[in-house]
Amino acid sequence: MSSFDNIPAGIRHRVRTPDGVEIEAREWGDPQGPELLLVTGVAQSYLSFARQYADPAFQQFRVVSYDPRGHGLSDKPLGDEWYRTGRRWSDEVTAVMDAVGLRRPVLAGWSLGGRIVRQYLVDYGDSRLAGIGLISCRPVEVPEVVGNGNEVVMALDIEDEASQISVAAAFLRNCFKTRPEADDFAFMLAYNVLCPWSIRRQIGGWLTDPAVSTAALEAVRAPTYIAHGLDDVLVLPGASKISERLISHAEVSWYEDCGHSVFFEAAERFNREFSDFVRRATASTGEDRRTVG
Repeated sequence: MSSFDNIPAGIRHRVRTPDGVEIEAREWGDPQGPELLLVTGVAQSYLSFARQYADPAFQQFRVVSYDPRGHGLSDKPLGDEWYRTGRRWSDEVTAVMDAVGLRRPVLAGWSLGGRIVRQYLVDYGDSRLAGIGLISCRPVEVPEVVGNGNEVVMALDIEDEASQISVAAAFLRNCFKTRPEADDFAFMLAYNVLCPWSIRRQIGGWLTDPAVSTAALEAVRAPTYIAHGLDDVLVLPGASKISERLISHAEVSWYEDCGHSVFFEAAERFNREFSDFVRRATASTGEDRRTVG
């Protein structure tokens, strides 16, 4: 049985961003529960978090996720300007929060999603957030934390369709230390190739001044959870060590024998730790709407 067989369909939302891009968003769980907004990685999908949506612990939350621009069922405008301006990514987060009525969520991002969370912090700060999750990501984009697993996608000017699929599969394999079962991998590859290769190139050119990112992380006051696999070959664990240094109050969880996708590879542990973090973060701000008077 595939991990994706039992995902509830969720409530569908179409969200228009300030620059006119339509975003595909879904929500699951208790509409009155603590709020959690999950942001996925490059060439991925809201479906990436299948093992969270299906977990009873997460069904106690109001969980929202979406396909970022260029991904999944969201609009896919072409051109560098749509993907290389940081404010477009942070405004996308805000548009989703406003459209679905999130008041004070925990905002968590994996891989590219962590950079999107970082951009939100740069442009908006954390005053609207109950907490922050940084999952296998490099919010401060210094080159020394880029792993050699990225070498498979260094040539983003590939035009041959078969080569693009082959490279996409190689990149996806590098997202894991323990490779998913064949049915799971096939499902993941399908939503990976929904992101056009030209858009992968355009996203690849989005970089933020490390000094700007450093200042944004140093300003974080919201509860923060950082998770990283010690065998990640895409984003090296040193990236999360930088985040840990800049957000001194963060809770940090290192996952042995895990690669880039700790929430999938070690789902039972991740779900236990992260759901506990979400409950504590939202309880400290009174954002469980079942208890708000």
